[in-house]
Amino acid sequence: MSDSLILPFTELESLVISSDNSGGIGLKENDLVQVPYETVGYFSFRVAVMECLSAGGNPLSVVLHNFCGDEAWEGLSRGVMQGMAELGLELPITGSTETNMPLLQSALGLIVLGKRRIDREKQQNHPRKISLVGRPLVGEEVLKQQEWVAPLSLYKGLCELEGVEALPVGSKGIAYEWKQLDRSGDGVPVYISDIVDIEKSSGPSTCFLLAYPLSLEEEIKLQAGSLLIGEE
Repeated sequence: MSDSLILPFTELESLVISSDNSGGIGLKENDLVQVPYETVGYFSFRVAVMECLSAGGNPLSVVLHNFCGDEAWEGLSRGVMQGMAELGLELPITGSTETNMPLLQSALGLIVLGKRRIDREKQQNHPRKISLVGRPLVGEEVLKQQEWVAPLSLYKGLCELEGVEALPVGSKGIAYEWKQLDRSGDGVPVYISDIVDIEKSSGPSTCFLLAYPLSLEEEIKLQAGSLLIGEE
C-alpha cells in the first residue's frame, strides 16, 4: 500500500526501497523555510522510514543525496540519527555531497533501504476500521505545532500489531491516501473531515492512516491517545 519499491531479492526476502526529498528548506539565504539541517535530515528520514515500515520492511541503511553543501552533512546525519534513536535503530549512513556546483537553495534526497520476508504481506479479510493519527502539517506548522506530529515510535509500534496497516500521509493529503485503504469507497467520514482539511498536504508525514480490526480498537486508543481521530 505504500509508495515503496519492492523487489524480490531471494526466495524468502524482498528488497524495500523508500525515498523522500526536500527543497528550499534549510539555512541558505534563499530557502523558503529556515531551519537547521538537523531538522531537514530528521523529517526527510521520517518520511522514508515510515514508507519502509508501511511496506513491512525492516530498515537496513540510509543513503543521503546532499545538495545543501559540505557543511550540511554533519547536521543532516545527526537528524537521521535522531530518527533512528526514536525507533531503536542503528543503521549505516552513506551518500554523496554536491560540492562542484553551489546551489542557491538547499536540496536533499534520502533513501531508506530495507528488506522484508516474502510472507510478510498481511491478509486483510476481516472487518476493520480506518482512523487518523496526528494532524496534517506543512512548512512552519511542523515546527510550531509539534504536539500534533505523530511520533515515529508510535508509528512503529502500531505497524507491528497483528492485522494492522499503517499508511503515512504526505503531500497528496488524507483523502488521496484514504482511497488506498478504504474497501467501501465511501471516502473520508465526516467526523474526520470536520476536524482536519483532508486535501491538505501533510508535509513530512506528520500524520498517518491506520486500518485495524475492531478487536484492537481499545488498544489503538490507548497507544495513540489524543492524536487519534476516530468515531466516538
